Amino acid sequence: MASQHPNVPSPAYGLVHHNVRLTTRYVVISNALAQHRELSLLAIGLATHLQSLPAGSCVGIKAIASRFPESEFRIAAAMRELEAHGYLARTRRRLPDGRILPLTISYNSPGADPAAVRETRAAPKPREPRPEPETPPAPAPAPAPRPPAPPQLTARHARAAELLCGLRAHAPRLLLSERDVRRLAPGVTAWLERGAQPDAVRRTLCADLPHDLAYPAGLLAHRLAALMPPPLPAAPASPPALGPLQNCDDCDRAYRAPEPGRCRGCEAAAAEAA
Repeated sequence: MASQHPNVPSPAYGLVHHNVRLTTRYVVISNALAQHRELSLLAIGLATHLQSLPAGSCVGIKAIASRFPESEFRIAAAMRELEAHGYLARTRRRLPDGRILPLTISYNSPGADPAAVRETRAAPKPREPRPEPETPPAPAPAPAPRPPAPPQLTARHARAAELLCGLRAHAPRLLLSERDVRRLAPGVTAWLERGAQPDAVRRTLCADLPHDLAYPAGLLAHRLAALMPPPLPAAPASPPALGPLQNCDDCDRAYRAPEPGRCRGCEAAAAEAA
């Protein structure tokens, strides 16, 4: 930013600056960005906002649109502008536990070598040695709990695992790791055992995927649990077998019974006569 000269008289028209020196909570941007001829004003403002955020902030389209009056469509268009001019890069990073999370890189100077900048900033400046106060050593942090291992698949889950592995052919964003397949297979097996056809399960899992899907396994786990179909109703009990056809010993009428004898009419008449 150009330095201020208080002795220079202010112009009688046009823009006049009344600035104070900032010492905290400020961000430095270049005139190349602030006065870019090919970027929209929304894209320039978005790049400035991204530069002001701390590392690790959530900068998805929905997260940014929730803080500003612009729609998700306009935020997405501004991000594409910044990507096209080298001020923004969006990619994904696989964690050691198999999860895939989004990674957004904001550049304040497209084409600069970030490694060279880090080395320049990291170069120690000569200073006089000062005695450091004695402080007790900090306790070692407790190890983070490891997530439980997913269950091992059996022959009962073979159809479910095959269905999950094939989802990426219908929706490329549903690329699952082997660990995710083992974790989700029991839920798909429950759907199949309740009479759901594989095509119906596949359509339910692939329908209306969000644009900024970062963790597909989490979305599929939610849908499998929340949209579980009810179990099929029990089949009606079959009537008891009446036996083969028999001929009545008295009237020679055909009837069904396990053994030869009299029909019901003749049995009733004999009982009345007795």
